Amino acid sequence: MKKQLIIVWIAFFAATGWAQNNRGAQFNLDHKLALQGYDPVAYFTQKKAIKGQKELATTYEGITYYFSSEANKAAFVKNPAGYEPQYGGWCAFAMGDYGKKVEVNPETFKILDGKLYLFYNAYFNNTLKDWNKDETNLKKKADANWKKLNTQN
Repeated sequence: MKKQLIIVWIAFFAATGWAQNNRGAQFNLDHKLALQGYDPVAYFTQKKAIKGQKELATTYEGITYYFSSEANKAAFVKNPAGYEPQYGGWCAFAMGDYGKKVEVNPETFKILDGKLYLFYNAYFNNTLKDWNKDETNLKKKADANWKKLNTQN
């Protein structure tokens, strides 16, 4: 009985570790840091992108987030899934338009139906503008593409 219990625990920890590594592999990260260090809660509460502080960090499922205040950190810890960016922090427009992971400018974002969407914005190409022109269609396609990408790995 003890041996079986040990095997079950080993399998559990192995599966949990794999899930975290796989999840992290899908996210747009810089050395396990999400949102290039921007505070995920500030997008919702202050309606702008604010850099977080390394001293106010927390980790959720292997991914590190920085916060600009203790209150924001506490809000995230209480409901981390509610503040994470959609599509792993990759460009929402690119995910919808052609199903690819494209880097973002974390200062170019949109809150839609209580969710955070990020966009590429460089070299005179602000994809948020293109997203806004066909948001409903692009969101449906992005959701489907993201689901497909996550089932392939």
